[in-house]
Amino acid sequence: MKVAILGGGAWGTTLAQVLVDNGHEVLIYDNNLVHLNKINQQMHPFFDVKISPTIKGTADLDKFLDFSSYLLIALPTASIRDVLYEINLKLKDKKVFINVSKGIEPETTKRVSQIVDEVISKKYNGGYVLLTGPSHSEEVIVKKLTLLTSSSKDLNLAKEIQKMFSNNEYLRVYVNDDVVGAEVGGTAKNAIAVVSGAATGLKLGENARAALITRGSVEIVRVVEAMGGQKETAYGLTGIGDLIVTASSENSRNFRAGRRIGEGVPLEQVFLESEQTIEGVRSIIALHEYAEKEGLYLPIISTAYRVLFEGLDVKEAIQKLLTGDLKEEKEI
Repeated sequence: MKVAILGGGAWGTTLAQVLVDNGHEVLIYDNNLVHLNKINQQMHPFFDVKISPTIKGTADLDKFLDFSSYLLIALPTASIRDVLYEINLKLKDKKVFINVSKGIEPETTKRVSQIVDEVISKKYNGGYVLLTGPSHSEEVIVKKLTLLTSSSKDLNLAKEIQKMFSNNEYLRVYVNDDVVGAEVGGTAKNAIAVVSGAATGLKLGENARAALITRGSVEIVRVVEAMGGQKETAYGLTGIGDLIVTASSENSRNFRAGRRIGEGVPLEQVFLESEQTIEGVRSIIALHEYAEKEGLYLPIISTAYRVLFEGLDVKEAIQKLLTGDLKEEKEI
């Protein structure tokens, strides 16, 4: 089977290797020539790891779209709408869209599945699947055991993608039909990971960080349900599972960004230091705006927004979050 991968970053290139390991053919599209040169020289663009010589990269969008009826989206959410507009103008046949990006569009609070439905003409939209879960690309590329979830309204399509990516060595994929819950959970955990990193940067200790992550998990469930997802999904691989791996690891770009903010580094500098997209900051913007509009109580996410964009002192903010009025825990 052939798969066209939109984006030759850390995750897109890693999943290309997974697919090749599973016996599939891939072609990566990217307009970053540095990434493409590394890919075409059999080097991962972000990690010191050799990749298969059968993995090829191209900047020719027409060639890319002719390659396969499966199109995997591995782009920052900020870029997805514009790139899909360009793609829609060139499509000649139906594509199945496999999304591996985590985030919500801040300007519209739209999920990626909604963006695909809005931008891609119905005659070219062959279905949507979200492939997500607790997964650091630097671990997957060296074949460390990882579990993901394939989510689609069409369970048969979810199972098709499950078989495409699963193997008996290091990657196992499970299925569900709750696309909303999986998309929102993956977005919200990025926001909480930034706050967890900030607590680490402030040297507040493991106890305080554990409390923030636990309370953050409540906000994840709350926003998943508010947007129409299922609580069970929020407690699964795509929600709490992804939160655990993201909110406590230096492998997480969102955690690292939060740590630097906690250390007093300005947000602009944090962005300059990172080679990879910090989706957590965009997630904080989107979820804060959604909470304001809907009257949803998300104290950690809203406090993070005030720290990042309204000048609230980060130490004072986290201290206040963790030293509120004494009450029953279920009332927090």
